[in-house]
Amino acid sequence: MEPIPYGRQHITQDDIDAVVATLQSDFLTQGPKVAEFEQSFANYVGAKYAVAVSNGTAALHLCAMALGVNEKSRVITTPITFVASANCVRYCGGTIEFVDIDPTTALLDINKVRALLESKPKGYYTGIIPVDFAGNTVNLEEFRKLADEYGLWIIEDACHAPGGYFIDSNGEKQLCGNSNYADLAIFSFHPVKHIATGEGGMITTNDEALYQKLLLYRTHGITRDPQLLEENHGPWYMEMQELGYNYRIPDMLCALGISQLQRADAGLARRRGIAKVYDEAFAYVDGIEILQTATEALQEDSETGHAYHLYVIKVADRKGLYDFLRTHNIFAQVHYIPAHTMPYYRDLGFKKGDYPEAELYYSQCLSLPMYPSLTAEEQEFVIEKVKEFVK
Repeated sequence: MEPIPYGRQHITQDDIDAVVATLQSDFLTQGPKVAEFEQSFANYVGAKYAVAVSNGTAALHLCAMALGVNEKSRVITTPITFVASANCVRYCGGTIEFVDIDPTTALLDINKVRALLESKPKGYYTGIIPVDFAGNTVNLEEFRKLADEYGLWIIEDACHAPGGYFIDSNGEKQLCGNSNYADLAIFSFHPVKHIATGEGGMITTNDEALYQKLLLYRTHGITRDPQLLEENHGPWYMEMQELGYNYRIPDMLCALGISQLQRADAGLARRRGIAKVYDEAFAYVDGIEILQTATEALQEDSETGHAYHLYVIKVADRKGLYDFLRTHNIFAQVHYIPAHTMPYYRDLGFKKGDYPEAELYYSQCLSLPMYPSLTAEEQEFVIEKVKEFVK
C-alpha cells in the first residue's frame, strides 16, 4: 500500500490549465484574477465582500487590525486550534484569554465563555474568535447573542469549513463565512484544505467599512482611489494613509483557487461520504470515541453542516495507535497541541492544567486520512488497521 497521508491536495488538468493561462497573461499579480476569485468566493459563502490575501494567518492579522485590536484589547478564543487564531491578537499587542472546549465537540464551549464574561465587568473583553474546528461548525447565532450582550465583535475562523453550515433558530442554513452573525470570517487555502492554492487566504464580511479597511491594510496602507486621496498630483499619485502590509496574493494562485472552487461542492460531498463510512465503521467499537457535531450535541438527529476538513477519533493509547499506523504507511496526524501549552504562551503566564478538557482531548485525539481522492480501498485499509490496534 502506498503512503496514505491525513490530507492531500487534488490538482486536475483544469487547475493546471488555469494557472498556465494566467502565467501567459499580462498580470501575474494585482490583476483581474484576484477580483474574480474574491467575487466567486463571496458568492460561494453568501457574503457581500471578500478580500483575498497571502494566507490564513495574514487574514487573521488584517481582521484584528480592521477591528482596532490594540494593547487594551482582551480577546477570547479556544486552545484547540492552530496558534494563528490567537497570535493575530498578539501581533496587535492585545491580550488573549483561552476558554476550554466542549469535550463532546472539541469546539469553544459557549457556556464557559458566558461564565468568563459574567466574572468581569462589561467592557472588560473586546472580542471572540470561535473556530470551526475540523469543519465542525460553531453555532454563531448563539455566540452573536452573547457577543451583543457584552459588546463584543466576532471573527469566525472558518479555515476548516468552507461549505459548512449550521441551522439557525428559524430552521435556515447559515453558511460558514456568510458573516450574518460574525463581523468577519477567514479561510485558508493551504494544500490540505478544501480549496488549495498552495498558500492563500480569504476574508469575508458584510460590513463595507471593514471591507475598505482590509483593502487598505492589505497593500501597505496605500490607496490610489481619487475619492480617498488627501491630495492628487496626477494619475501616478498614491498615498500611504495607514501602516499596512504586503499581504497580497498573486493572480496565478487566484486562478488555481477559481478552478478549485468550481468543484468545491463535489469535494465536500466526497468528504461527507468518507466521514459516513468512518462513522458506521467505528460506531460500536469499544475504545474509539467519535466527536459529535455541534448540532448532534444539542439535539439528536439534527441536520449537520460539518465540512470535514478532519476526521478525528479519540483513543486511550493515541501514541500507540499513531506509531502502529505509521508502520503500515498510514500517516495520521494530531490536531492540535493546545495553544496555551506552547512555550510562548507559557511565558505569558498560561500553564498545563489551565484547560483540562483541551488537554484531555489532546492526549486522545488522532486525525485519520480525510481528502476527496482517498479511495474506498485505502479507507477500508485504514479502518482495518485502526480496529486491529484497538482490539
